This record gives sequence, C-alpha cells and structure tokens, in this order.
Amino acid sequence: MGDSGMEWDFPARITHRSETPMFIGEYRHTMDEKGRISVPVKFRASLSDGAIVTRGLDRSLFLYPVSSWQLLAQKLAALPLGQEESRAFTRLMFAGAMDVALDASGRLLLPEYLRQYASIQKSVVFAGLYDRIELWDATLWDAHTRSLESRGNEIAERLAGLGV
Repeated sequence: MGDSGMEWDFPARITHRSETPMFIGEYRHTMDEKGRISVPVKFRASLSDGAIVTRGLDRSLFLYPVSSWQLLAQKLAALPLGQEESRAFTRLMFAGAMDVALDASGRLLLPEYLRQYASIQKSVVFAGLYDRIELWDATLWDAHTRSLESRGNEIAERLAGLGV
C-alpha cells in the first residue's frame, strides 16, 4: 500500500467510469485448422458475456463485447437512411457481423468469410483499441504498423488541432 491507502495492484481489465471495457495492448496468437483462435487472457473477462466480430477497416476485423456493440449499433441505426455513405457503412458493419462466444478454452471461432476478408491465414494479432479489439493477419499488421510508425510525427501534427 502506498501513502494514499490505495494498493498498486493493476487489474487485468482496465475500465473507465461507465464500466465499458477498455482494451489495450498487442498480442499474437495462432489460429488452428478449424478457424479457432485463443483470445488473450487479458481480454477474456470482458468478452465472457458474448461478443460480436465484424468486418473492420484496413482489412482488419473488429471484435466488440456485446455492451460496446449495442452502443455502436444504436448509433449506426440512427444514421440517415437517405445518405449513401451511411447505408454503405451500416451494411459493412451489420451484414458482416457474427455473434461469437468463447469456448471453455477461451477460444473463439472466426467465420470463414471473415477470415477471407481479413486475409487471416495462421498468425493473428489482437490489437486492443479502447472499446474494441482489432484482429489482423500478422503479416498485414506488421506492414501497417511500419507504415504508421514512419508517418507518426505527421499524423500527430494533424491531430494536434483536435486536442490530441
């Protein structure tokens, strides 16, 4: 215990005030021949009530706990139906979505059509991104990360105007 009386024991799952899970970190796992992949232990508790996996951006998959998915789904459903981009993005997210559950070993089964979309072969990266987890083919993730790292300063300067 420190002087504040607070114990310095960090939880496996960091949350903010509303108890929405906050995912951080990068983890590499191997998918088996049946399309099952072990979810990082650090993320399992937040996904224990079920999860939704869907097409993401940049050839990734988005994995949401049900509670986070419901918030996003409400926002997507409220988008103006008359706008082509709203319809297109809603289709991308909803039509590609599949509910998944962790098995007793902490694995989830990735549907074949999502594995094809994300070009996931064997090695998978789980990237924690606040309210969602992105799943990437490891080779694509490595290339994407190298590109981001080479443009990091430029991106930071552009975001500075947003208060980041």
